Amino acid sequence: MDISIDKMWPRAAIPGGEIAIDLVPSSGQTVSVVTIDGVRAHVVAASRRRLLAIVPDGITAGEVSVGQEAKISQAFNSAKLIVGSKIAGDLHPVANPAFDPSDGALYVTRSGSRGEHVPVSLYRVTSEKIVEEFSGDITNPTAIAFSPRGQMFVTSRLDGTVYRVSPANDCSVFASELGIATGLAFNADGDMFVGDRAGTIFRVNEIGEAMEWAEHEPSVSAYHLAFGPDEALYVSGPTVSSFDGITRFDKLGAPEVFFHGLGRPQGLAFDVAGNLYVAASLRGRRGIVRISPDAKKVELLVAGMNVVGLAFDPDGDMIVATNDAVYRLKLGIEGLLLS
Repeated sequence: MDISIDKMWPRAAIPGGEIAIDLVPSSGQTVSVVTIDGVRAHVVAASRRRLLAIVPDGITAGEVSVGQEAKISQAFNSAKLIVGSKIAGDLHPVANPAFDPSDGALYVTRSGSRGEHVPVSLYRVTSEKIVEEFSGDITNPTAIAFSPRGQMFVTSRLDGTVYRVSPANDCSVFASELGIATGLAFNADGDMFVGDRAGTIFRVNEIGEAMEWAEHEPSVSAYHLAFGPDEALYVSGPTVSSFDGITRFDKLGAPEVFFHGLGRPQGLAFDVAGNLYVAASLRGRRGIVRISPDAKKVELLVAGMNVVGLAFDPDGDMIVATNDAVYRLKLGIEGLLLS
């Protein structure tokens, strides 16, 4: 009698992510083997009803099969897993990567430990997936964002500075004395907002003048900022708690809890439907969490370890950043972004 899969979740992952496989009861058969695209996966927990398995390296997508030690049994209701492909490694992102709206190139950091000056701290990944060294002028680059006018800005958590970076790789100080500057985002009017993880969110005008705009609970690592379609500012800032939240600030800087119950929430991004995506843990499992606009539907959409941020490319593909690499997932092909 074949062992069959009842449900698999999430349906997307990057290598190293943990997926759960619920099984149809199988007359006492012991399930001990999981393969993904023909590659055997490491099983971290198993019972008659559920398996937890780690997605192996070296695969891009494929059917998930389960079975006994002596036999792999293809599920008759086959489970298809979308696996992200690595587009760049040997990096050190600590926040979201960012796309240049002018040419679709992706920018990502090798941030280094605090105070460490690495030879190349900013990399550019072209639309042809060529990884280029871009700049070593900024120590500890953290957040990257493009203004509505297409200008690139980068925060440094070392010196509390926001740098303006030209296409020719000229870096100049735009705003300074911003504490431990981490998160960075622009509203629809082009105003810049910078998160000082010590507890302040600054509003910066077009000539680099900063004013304290709102206060937030200090973070142990960084603030991450994103504006939603409702024009409110959404902020994550992981603390020592395993039950952190996402805070929503209205146009006047008044805060409210948008959602509570995430472990170490970091990078944020919105899709065109207004869903919020967060690099975080949900009920002890890490990856990319999707939260509906009304915060009533919350699910782990992508499984992955050491995830720090994400971004959407112009075609709607999701870019997932871990603390040492970036991956591309074509989630739209399975309707995951629309489900």
